[in-house]
Amino acid sequence: MFSRFRACLLCRVAVFLMIGCPLLAFVQAGAAKKLLVVTVTKGFRHNSIPIAEAVLGSLAERSGKFTVEYARTDDELAEKMSLEKLSGYDGLVFANTTGELPVPDKEALIDWVKSGKGFVGMHSASDTFHQFRPYIEMLGGEFQTHGPQVEVDVINQDPDHSACAHYGSHFKVFDEIYVFKSFYRDRVHGLLTLDHHPNSKVPGDHPIAWCKNHGKGRVFYTALGHREDIWTNAEYQKHIFGGILWSLGLAAGGSEPTNLRYEVSAQEREAGFKPLFNGVDLTGWKLRKKDGKASWSAQNEMLVNTIEDGEHGVDLVSEENFWNFTVRYEYQVPKGSNSGFYLRGRHEIQILEDAASRKLVPEGNGAIYSLKPVDVFVSRKAGEWQEAEVTIRENRVTVFLNGVKVHDAVEVDEPTGGELDGDVDQPGPILLQGDHGAVAFRNLRIKALDWTVSARRFDKTRTNQIVWMALRLTHSLRLSFKMPSPKLLWTKSILHTSSTVVTSSKGDHWVQWLRLLVAPWWPPRKRPPPKSPPSR
Repeated sequence: MFSRFRACLLCRVAVFLMIGCPLLAFVQAGAAKKLLVVTVTKGFRHNSIPIAEAVLGSLAERSGKFTVEYARTDDELAEKMSLEKLSGYDGLVFANTTGELPVPDKEALIDWVKSGKGFVGMHSASDTFHQFRPYIEMLGGEFQTHGPQVEVDVINQDPDHSACAHYGSHFKVFDEIYVFKSFYRDRVHGLLTLDHHPNSKVPGDHPIAWCKNHGKGRVFYTALGHREDIWTNAEYQKHIFGGILWSLGLAAGGSEPTNLRYEVSAQEREAGFKPLFNGVDLTGWKLRKKDGKASWSAQNEMLVNTIEDGEHGVDLVSEENFWNFTVRYEYQVPKGSNSGFYLRGRHEIQILEDAASRKLVPEGNGAIYSLKPVDVFVSRKAGEWQEAEVTIRENRVTVFLNGVKVHDAVEVDEPTGGELDGDVDQPGPILLQGDHGAVAFRNLRIKALDWTVSARRFDKTRTNQIVWMALRLTHSLRLSFKMPSPKLLWTKSILHTSSTVVTSSKGDHWVQWLRLLVAPWWPPRKRPPPKSPPSR
């Protein structure tokens, strides 16, 4: 009877552990690893530290995969973090530590991690050892500041990692959210992040959690963990438990730096699209004013324009010119900001935070600026990504905004304001307005239509002069040889081709030029006389 009761009790405990923290059910059996948990502070001391210690001890006891010892005082730190004692641990946890800790040998600590040990940092572990750069380099980022506690919508960058597998693609959390410095995306493996400032909502890269290799060692860091209710939250406990197991080599997860280079989908590539922005740097773009403020940067796959209060940014211009094309892009603007997406550098598709107004005006979001408002109001809230698809053929513009057609073949014969020049019948670049406010773009891709136009600028006036000289010569030859004039259609076609099209993928305009030049000697085609109507 007793053995049956004991077996039943063990089964219930096992079921509880699997439901309460699924990762506990999947870790491999083996000798328990030894962790040293450090909670010493030399700066701000969080009220959540006692709860953090209890949670870490509970996770160790429940899983059986590791044991924990604590260093809560300077004396315990000096004793347990000596080089001799460190050799007896498999991993180290800095749970909300702050300031310059009295570690006996800081260099030896870094070498210890490099030798193949695990390191885990929670929240203010990034507010530790500011004066010891090897620590900051090992951790991967450094606390700079924070605003009021706030609810944020966190992006899960790696749902396959043991620290994030239980989260969806997005989740909300209320905590004190850090802003970092000394952080480099190409040196870490991103886990959790934000695509705008947690408080101001200005677009930018604001990481929450990441991991990385350091030598042979593994480093895991999460910025969450300020509040006591974060530490008691089951989802957060799964997050840090997965990070600890990964750092000890007991759970799966990547550690290589995240590949941020943007590539179009296979379907779009087959359709003829190519990237306008590569996701990692400003290759293919230039500032409109060479001496302007360099307000644009590549941040975590985003093309971001950052403008501080009282400052002015500068427009960004593509190095390549285009004529007829379809372009697709996503953009995000914070409250009170605006920008613009210029076709050929002359026709602006307005970008504006106007979700609350719901007004159809020529200056509204998605409008062809100063010319025509959108047909349907489909703007999204500040800080939300919006999608646009714009097609321009000759002088006609069609726009889909957030999946809805808002302009249908609208005629644009004049620039809309803020243009590069007034040559509306010439190819031109893509221009992103940067002097009005903060904005971010991502997933920019373009498909050329009908004509393939080189980036080389052509002098329209000189082209027209050459055309008229050819026509005058042809006219003189006709008079001299008393030959009939070529069809007027040819002349109109040549004028249009010469003034608006520079390079044709098929070269048809050269055939028309040839026809025009040889017309005086080319006899007109004789048409057969009309047939008599049949007799009744």
